[in-house]
Amino acid sequence: MSWQAYVDTSLVGTGNIDKAAIFNSEGTSVWASSTGFTIGPAEIKEVVSSYKDTGEVKKVQSSGLHIAGERYVVIKADDRSLYGKKGREGIVIVKTQQAILVTHYPESVQPGSAANTVEQLGDYLIGVGY
Repeated sequence: MSWQAYVDTSLVGTGNIDKAAIFNSEGTSVWASSTGFTIGPAEIKEVVSSYKDTGEVKKVQSSGLHIAGERYVVIKADDRSLYGKKGREGIVIVKTQQAILVTHYPESVQPGSAANTVEQLGDYLIGVGY
C-alpha cells in the first residue's frame, strides 16, 4: 500500500480523522498528506523535538503544539504519542520506527475513536518494520 493510501484509506477513510499527513521520523520529508493539510517546517520540528525531550514533563505539555497554523493544548505526551485539543477538535500524533503520523479529528468525532484509529495504524506499521 502506498503512503498516500494509508492517509486516504486507513486514516481519513475511517471517518474518525478528517486530515492527516505522514512524515519520516526526522520530520524532514512528507511521505503523504491530505489535500490542504499543510504542516510547516517549524511545526514538524516542534513535534520531532518533543519526541527527543526526555524530561519527566515534556516542554510541549506546557507550551502547547502548533499544527497547520493552529495551537493545541497537549493532553498526552510520551515516547510514542502526542495528543492535543483545541475546543472539541484535536490532533493525534503517533511515532513509529521510521514514520510520524500527524492527524486531525473534527468536533463530531470522539477523541478516543480518533486515537484508536491512529494508534492501530501505528501498531501495524511498527509490526511490518516501519
